[in-house]
Amino acid sequence: MLEVRGAGYRCCDGMSRRSFLRVGMLGLGGLTLADLLRVRADSPSRSTPDTAVIQIWLGGGPSHIDMYDLKPGAPAEFRGEFREMATNVSGIRISEHLPLEARLMDKMSIVRSGTHTNAGHGMGTHWMMTGYVPTIEINDNLNPSTGSIVSRMRGANAPRVPAYVCLPSPPPSANAAYLGVAYNPFSPGNDPSDANFQVRDLRLMPQVDLGRFRGRRDLLRGIDNLRRDVDIEGTAQGYDRFYRDAFEIVTSPQCREAFNIHQEEPRLRDRYGRDSWGQSALLARRLVEAGVTFVTVNMGGWDTHGNNFQELRTRLLPRYDRAVSALISDLADRGLSRRVLVVTYGEFGRTPRINPQAGRDHWPGAMSVLFAGGGLRMGQVIGSTDARAEYPTTRPCGPQDILATIYQVLGIDYRHEFHDAAQRPIPILNEGRPIEELVG
Repeated sequence: MLEVRGAGYRCCDGMSRRSFLRVGMLGLGGLTLADLLRVRADSPSRSTPDTAVIQIWLGGGPSHIDMYDLKPGAPAEFRGEFREMATNVSGIRISEHLPLEARLMDKMSIVRSGTHTNAGHGMGTHWMMTGYVPTIEINDNLNPSTGSIVSRMRGANAPRVPAYVCLPSPPPSANAAYLGVAYNPFSPGNDPSDANFQVRDLRLMPQVDLGRFRGRRDLLRGIDNLRRDVDIEGTAQGYDRFYRDAFEIVTSPQCREAFNIHQEEPRLRDRYGRDSWGQSALLARRLVEAGVTFVTVNMGGWDTHGNNFQELRTRLLPRYDRAVSALISDLADRGLSRRVLVVTYGEFGRTPRINPQAGRDHWPGAMSVLFAGGGLRMGQVIGSTDARAEYPTTRPCGPQDILATIYQVLGIDYRHEFHDAAQRPIPILNEGRPIEELVG
């Protein structure tokens, strides 16, 4: 098995939010994609459009009261240092430190009434990534992630690309659980902002040229012929197909070109930001354009227990605002915004009351979720919170409602049932429904 480690971020519990991609390794020329390609054979047929989702994961918990739900009339120990600013939609105001997004409010909608009841990083993340809350603090999946469900139910929108990709590395709870490792995310294993960025699984090892690689493929075919003679369950024939497809990816340009961010114009790369968040967002756009169905962009580091305002003002919000606004604008400019949904959120919000370290702590009582595109209704704010942004006062939306909205965009029946290892039926979501104000 190959273990690909990506960039991590650290939260207050002291555990590194570093995730691992484990995929079956063929071992010929460095090829590692075969297991992921089973998605294409197992995915149900569909008549839905080639919709796609870019999920921007704000691991650590972004501060809703300093971003999208400011309370200028609250006492100073709640409202904090930031001011509101007008957007291009009359009556909607957001943080002064999101000026680029403020110009695009007509292309976005904000749900201010996101809420749940778990303040643990691991449990909150699992709930928001899967729709199910675990009973213990964990950093892996008991239930499949949304991306894994999409990979299983939809597969990729085009041949020779993965269905589900995490950039630059998977966040916690991004895996497939009982669906199997074939539905875990594909990840490049490198940072797209690096000058020499390459995807290790999409190139041959230096000592293996194309002729030698094809020779190894022929050798594998000979071995498979022997294996097929003794196969009594028909599994060998299925594996042959996945290996063949994996060979096609490595020896054909489609997937390699999709990941080749160096083809983008330098000025567009500058517009996204020459950092991991910006370049991952740009690469996400390239991937959905090429046929990837679900991309998670891992923008962790929002656990601002201390120096919340300085961290947001100088480090987090400028990078986030630049990357997200560039992505939304770029999708619109390319005519992709109706079929590609961008959604941004973390595992919870932050405490409205400021702590003695000028920080904000974990707060699942209220959180904001940004939606853009996907054919949804834009230019609105859905739900509201009380005068201190502690709890929803109208239209509370739980994790299942947010995920049901994503599945609706993708044409996936969120009541569909799978079976776990004990053959117990488990629905994709056991409660929740799409947010009517967005999908209606």
